[in-house]
Amino acid sequence: MANAKIIEQKAQQVTVVAEKLKESSCSIVADYRGLNVAQVTELRKQLREAGVEFQVLKNTLVRRATANAELSELDEYLTGPTAIAFSKEDVVAPAKILAEFAKKNENLNIKAGVVEGKVVDINQIKALAELPSREGLLSMLLSVLQAPIRNFALAVKAVSDKQEGGAQEA
Repeated sequence: MANAKIIEQKAQQVTVVAEKLKESSCSIVADYRGLNVAQVTELRKQLREAGVEFQVLKNTLVRRATANAELSELDEYLTGPTAIAFSKEDVVAPAKILAEFAKKNENLNIKAGVVEGKVVDINQIKALAELPSREGLLSMLLSVLQAPIRNFALAVKAVSDKQEGGAQEA
């Protein structure tokens, strides 16, 4: 018979994982089987620097959390050793870091993920990993917004230079 205190702790863990799944803009499920301690430590370091939390969790616990978070479609990917990367702010960072790490380390297998509340497969995660970072996207947007203003300023300067040149000739 299970101890009531242990059951309460597990229920609390399920609630915490369910909340993380709901609150995260991106959560990625991966199989880390075959990675050594140094490799896992390096992966955790890279994820931590990007503000991503990486946890190894029991599949039964995650299945209960997905039921609470209404993400039961994720259950089919919960086989074997499971680790989940949770990111609250950046959608691209965990996908990019895990995909790059998986290229260098064959033993890391990305299974699936949850992006903005929707379960996505490995192909969608790889597509997400190929996107520029949030900062890169913002800089692209800024350059697009600045282009008309910059072109207008250059046109005004050219007209001004032309008028000054005409005034000096007269």
